[in-house]
Amino acid sequence: MPTDSERSTPKAAKPRRTHWAIRALGWLVGLLAAGVAAGALLVGIGLAMPYPNLPDVSDLANYRPKLPLRVFSVEGALLGEFGEERRNLTPIEDIPQVMTHAVLAVEDARFFEHGGVDYRGVLRAALANLGRIKSQGDSTITMQVARNVYLSSEKTFTRKIYELLLTFKLEHLLTKNQILEIYMNQIYLGNRAYGFAAAAEAYFGKPLKSISIAEAAMLAGLPKAPSAYNPISNPKRARTRQLYIIDRMLENGFITADEAKAAKAEAIKLRTQGESTRVHAEYVAEMVRQLIYAQYGADTYTRGLNVYTTLQAGEQDAAYKALRQGIMNYERRQHYRGPEAFVTLPADAAGTEDMIDETLANHPDNGEVLAAVVLEAGPKKVVVSRPDGQTIEVTGDGLKPVQSGLADKAPANIKLRRGAVVRIVQTPKQTWEITQLPEVEGAFVALDPRSGAIRALVGGFDFEKSKFNHVTQAWRQPGSSFKPVIYSAALEKGFTPSTVIDDAPLFFSAEQTGGKPWEPKNYDGRYDGPMTLRTGLANPRTWWRSACCRP
Repeated sequence: MPTDSERSTPKAAKPRRTHWAIRALGWLVGLLAAGVAAGALLVGIGLAMPYPNLPDVSDLANYRPKLPLRVFSVEGALLGEFGEERRNLTPIEDIPQVMTHAVLAVEDARFFEHGGVDYRGVLRAALANLGRIKSQGDSTITMQVARNVYLSSEKTFTRKIYELLLTFKLEHLLTKNQILEIYMNQIYLGNRAYGFAAAAEAYFGKPLKSISIAEAAMLAGLPKAPSAYNPISNPKRARTRQLYIIDRMLENGFITADEAKAAKAEAIKLRTQGESTRVHAEYVAEMVRQLIYAQYGADTYTRGLNVYTTLQAGEQDAAYKALRQGIMNYERRQHYRGPEAFVTLPADAAGTEDMIDETLANHPDNGEVLAAVVLEAGPKKVVVSRPDGQTIEVTGDGLKPVQSGLADKAPANIKLRRGAVVRIVQTPKQTWEITQLPEVEGAFVALDPRSGAIRALVGGFDFEKSKFNHVTQAWRQPGSSFKPVIYSAALEKGFTPSTVIDDAPLFFSAEQTGGKPWEPKNYDGRYDGPMTLRTGLANPRTWWRSACCRP
């Protein structure tokens, strides 16, 4: 039995045992923390090791991309452009706000808020992709700049590390506006266009400052896939992408609901493949290219040189049209040589349209001389089709140049029939005429006699057809065209149009010429004896000697 003292003395409390689950959880948390720390350390080491090997991005502070050689008229009209990349460097302050808003809306709406990597955007993209809704990307504009300027397109873990490091480096060394300016000028947008200024010209034929919300949204859809969203070759996919971007612009507060509605309803006018806003001075532009290349070599196509010529744009345009019109007028008086080719058209309408498009792609238009495929041919009417499915009827005087091809007994090679590839032109009366590409050539040059400045120069009917410059490369005997030069010298010496000159054989010895003997002759070897100066000038067979020699 316990004594009274033992009853009054309290027993020592037993220590409470920690539940095994709590101990296990503690160990797990500790291991997890250690793992995170170790992982962070490894990531830090992994990022620190390649950092010294990163390229120097300080050059981007003075961004100078590859710029093409551009040739201009004396007024500043673009005559030609040569380079690997079609680009028009545009400072960020000159890029319209509607263009930057469209790009930010679809590519990186929080660009001015994050430090290069949009962690919120990465999480949102991951959740969206896991939820199997429309796939979203996680590359910010800064990451795209790092990738496009310095890295290859391969998708590897190593490249992703370099991309992240370059992203942080760019954000540290450059301002947001500098990064955005590089992106807007560097990105490839299809049709050989780099940057949105070049793309606006390539797709719409207008300067970037003039684009609308709808056009900006169309261009902003190109960086993701320039080929897939090309509005010229893939208009339906480009339209879907455009509508999505307009919605994104509205969601981000860049445009109002009314502006979004108007942009979606706007009809986009695309620049067609053969359309050009430049002055037709291809031969002059090529002359400039050759001269500049002789001085700068391969740098010609990347230094961004602008060359201004003495050409007058209006006079050049008039010379181009006059030469082509003269050659085509001559061609109308020649015999018909027959269609350029023959194709077998399918019976069904859809197959016929596809065949016509494919055929005419190999027979491009030559300025106003358009290519077409004959659908039906008769003695009084010929129906042809253009690439866009448009059918054109040619009747009356429009068939006169090809009457031999419509005759019943016409040879097979010139017979106009279904599937024949022909050329058509629109007449001043707005009717159509079947014609053919000329075989003859011509040239035109106009110079200012006081300075020698070239005001207009056309080296041939069409530069794409023949790059041979008949002004500078076609060496010809001057013939009677040189007479006015010689006769004007005679007039300065006191001769008059009535002065009588003896058209007789002449001989100059080596002692007189200081070199080889010279014996000028009339081209047919005959001589007409005494004649006045004016008669010698008018006679095409008389040599210039009558004006240069003493009576």
